[in-house]
Amino acid sequence: MKPKKKILQTTRRISQFIFLFIFLFLFRKTDYTGTDELEYAVNIIFRIDPLVSSAVILAEKTFIYFLLPSIITILLTVVFGRFFCNWICPLGTLLDGSRLFFKASDSHEYKSLKKVKYVLLITILATAVMSVPLVGYFDPFSILVRGMTLSIDPALKTTVSKPFDAIYLNAPEWISNYSEPVYGILRATVLPYRRSITTLGLTSFLILFVIFALEKLQRRFWCRNICPLGAMLAVVSKVSLLRGHSQGACSSCGLCRKICRMGAIDDGNRISPEACTLCMDCAAVCPMGKIRFAFSRPKEVHAPEGISRRAFIGTALTGLLVPTVFSNRAVKHFPNPYLIRPPGSLPEQAFLDRCVRCGECMKVCIGNALHPSFLDSGIEGMFSPKLIPRIGYCEFSCTLCGQVCPTGAIRVLSVEEKKKTVIGKAYFDENRCLPYARSLPCIVCEEHCPTPDKAIKFREIAVINEVGESVIIKQPYVVHELCIGCGICETKCPIPGFSAIRVTSEDESRHQDNVQRVDSDETSGPYS
Repeated sequence: MKPKKKILQTTRRISQFIFLFIFLFLFRKTDYTGTDELEYAVNIIFRIDPLVSSAVILAEKTFIYFLLPSIITILLTVVFGRFFCNWICPLGTLLDGSRLFFKASDSHEYKSLKKVKYVLLITILATAVMSVPLVGYFDPFSILVRGMTLSIDPALKTTVSKPFDAIYLNAPEWISNYSEPVYGILRATVLPYRRSITTLGLTSFLILFVIFALEKLQRRFWCRNICPLGAMLAVVSKVSLLRGHSQGACSSCGLCRKICRMGAIDDGNRISPEACTLCMDCAAVCPMGKIRFAFSRPKEVHAPEGISRRAFIGTALTGLLVPTVFSNRAVKHFPNPYLIRPPGSLPEQAFLDRCVRCGECMKVCIGNALHPSFLDSGIEGMFSPKLIPRIGYCEFSCTLCGQVCPTGAIRVLSVEEKKKTVIGKAYFDENRCLPYARSLPCIVCEEHCPTPDKAIKFREIAVINEVGESVIIKQPYVVHELCIGCGICETKCPIPGFSAIRVTSEDESRHQDNVQRVDSDETSGPYS
């Protein structure tokens, strides 16, 4: 191996390590650590993602200025080719590292599957125009961050914490004196701030696991055949300036084809710029030194990847027409009243158009209130965030979810705006609430209500209790105008199972047409 080529290989590996470290550092810093302001946020990686930017801009039909960094990625691809996949992308780096566990057992090329990523790319962009957002299901960064947020991170917290908990509770004190400082260092560096309850964690993990398990079929199977971001960069790479090509006579040893992780070299030793991710491995192993990378157009002609013009038109038309079938679904006309979005969320369709299902807002939520939805807003709403008040509540003065949202699906609110933002309204189930159903005193919901003027108040009513005695009981009711739907009353309700007080999305600030008018504070019916 020539020193210059070894230096290029080493530089690429250093670049992979640096960007993976940056990604993991920002991921860890995108967490609540006792302050309401985040110094760092991992969302920058979504803003350099041209697939996310293109899909969001097409869906919104307007240019979004904070997605400008993605243009830099495109320009660098025009110059250097599809380098992003092998020099920057953290998922690609982790896939390379996974070969210790998922090493391909054969050399099948699966050439026909290379077209899948282009079909996915066209479908994602076409359906985005029709406001059916699919990018969050296939974007590599969304999949990686969501999987880490909902499954890997909680599992890491549990796995590491349990041994230290056992030592603290059962071991002699002198052992704890050593173990606790170590645990403190781990908590400050690699562990999440708190242990969270998650939903759809197994689903998110399985999606991520399958991507890694596909390495058993073929090295970089995801990158070669499925990744729509890779497809977009491949299209741009057709006109790239930096390319690899072979020079002069070749010994036809096949080492370059064998080592190429992307299958970018054909039987004539021609290197496809669409598939080549500039790992430089081929140049390093060539015994005759015939492969080089230079800023020049190669003379040899290679067979283009991509799909035919007919397939392109057919896929685009399908992506544009299929969403029309979804427009008359009941979920669009009768939204789920228990689908509560984070404070600062855009109106539902704009929210879904922009949300890339990355899970950042769920990761940073102080009260563990935000969780991925399933089919609450249709199949296109899967993995988008919703509030589940029985699990956790929206902290009264917290604005972190808007700070981490990479696309503006959740607006950044000031603390004062946040305190006035209505995400829903609470109501009592009198058949379950103790003062109503069993004439037993309970004031937990009122005690925890965070609004300056309590949104939960009491009436003193004379009732007959369970033993036949006449007693004065305080029965709670919700003051409609004061409730903001934070959900802490539902979280803290001591009734097992379903809470005796529930929160719905009624009267949320983002939808002025979702308002139920009431005539007084002490109303009957759902607000009794």
